Amino acid sequence: MPTTAADYLSQRLTALREALDETAALAAADALPEARVGERGLRFSPIEDDTPPEAKRLKAQLYGLLPQVKITDLLLEVDGWCRFTQHFTHLKSGDPAGDRALLLTAVLADAFNLGLEKMAAACPGTSLAKLSWLVAWHIRDEGYARALAELVDAQHRLPLANLWGEGTTSSSDGQRFRAGGHGESAGHRNAKYGSEPGVLFYTHVSDQYAPFHTKVINAAVRDATHVLDGLLYHESELKIEEHYTDTAGFTDHVFVLCHLLGFRFAPRIRDLADKRLYVPGKPGDWPSLAPLIGGTLNLKLIEQQFDEVIRLAASIHQGTVTASLILRKLAAYPRQNSLAVALRELGRIERTLFTLEWLRDPGLRRRVNTGLNKGEARNALARAVFFNRLGELRDRSFENQRYRASGLNLIVAAITLWNTVYLERSVEALQAKGRAIDPALFKHLSPLGWEHIHLTGDYIWHANRRVAKGRFRPLRQPTGPISPP
Repeated sequence: MPTTAADYLSQRLTALREALDETAALAAADALPEARVGERGLRFSPIEDDTPPEAKRLKAQLYGLLPQVKITDLLLEVDGWCRFTQHFTHLKSGDPAGDRALLLTAVLADAFNLGLEKMAAACPGTSLAKLSWLVAWHIRDEGYARALAELVDAQHRLPLANLWGEGTTSSSDGQRFRAGGHGESAGHRNAKYGSEPGVLFYTHVSDQYAPFHTKVINAAVRDATHVLDGLLYHESELKIEEHYTDTAGFTDHVFVLCHLLGFRFAPRIRDLADKRLYVPGKPGDWPSLAPLIGGTLNLKLIEQQFDEVIRLAASIHQGTVTASLILRKLAAYPRQNSLAVALRELGRIERTLFTLEWLRDPGLRRRVNTGLNKGEARNALARAVFFNRLGELRDRSFENQRYRASGLNLIVAAITLWNTVYLERSVEALQAKGRAIDPALFKHLSPLGWEHIHLTGDYIWHANRRVAKGRFRPLRQPTGPISPP
């Protein structure tokens, strides 16, 4: 990309003027697809669900074939495929945990929000002392990150996952959990969620439904502060090019930093009509867009601070400073800091370009909506897994809260991988019985169902003989005749 202010502004402002001219012409002719700009502002046609009934029937038939499985058996089977437990190494020796079942028990204690004491009581043959020792020596953030990457990469290589996406787009969203008991002192209040204290598990999900990054954030902090962390610091093989968020995930600073760091940022902004466009000239040059134009760009300030902006982007990319840290610092004093103001002006260019494309391209609007829906579906599965105390956090320490979030995300990733493998086998089983399946229906499936997975009860670890020999569990038999979709 251009590294001088003159070249950068020449390139981006040329693109901005062309986009303004094209959008203004469409608006003047009332020809914007599924959108309209008028005196009352901006209006869009609602995005309707395009899932055909055939896809819903196919999904029900495929999930009806999946084996009933206990969560303990599922984890042992997944670990047999990719050995993700080997990444939880001993703090001193660096050796993997000798007792794989004990390690997975500790991970489940985090994922289910049970805690070690209740987990020891629910797992025959396990004691609190054993679990405490293993957690002290083997459970760390880097182990969770590497194990998660192992699961995400394994799912990324599956043929069915590539029908859902290429692993190049993602979405992120915060999932709030109430903080009760001792955790209330570590929770924070946010008017958006009411007066009760809580924390957010902020998770990035790929277009293949894989949750490739998660972190615990303050519920009072805007989600946008942490968007870039997941894109830059995950350890999987995914090469994210386009990223989606909801309204809380965007600021002008995030727009420009995503562009400078090589990501296409596409948020779904709820009050888009209130977010004004900024133009490189007189607002009167585009009269049909007048209700949306809020002012002109401060190009002089951008030229003065451009070298500092490039230096900041390079520091974030190299890991000299984390994206969330510097964004939090810049947001603390936006008016007193000329770098923060220059970032805002550059962000206005990128946000205006994005808004104009949003007006012209209904395909972009549908793509963003689909990406965010995948994140919402992942959150529903996470809520079902994090069931103890009705999903209420009682941990006071930030470290324990991080382990809860990481354990939960790891189990969700394991379920996603297991479901993807067995959905593939279910498709093969239907095709072997003469069922013709339209390949276009596969994109409407998802690996996030959990009705066939037993999440509660006593947690007993024993290897299935069939699985131990490298084979798979038998699929269930259909309850009725296999009908075409």
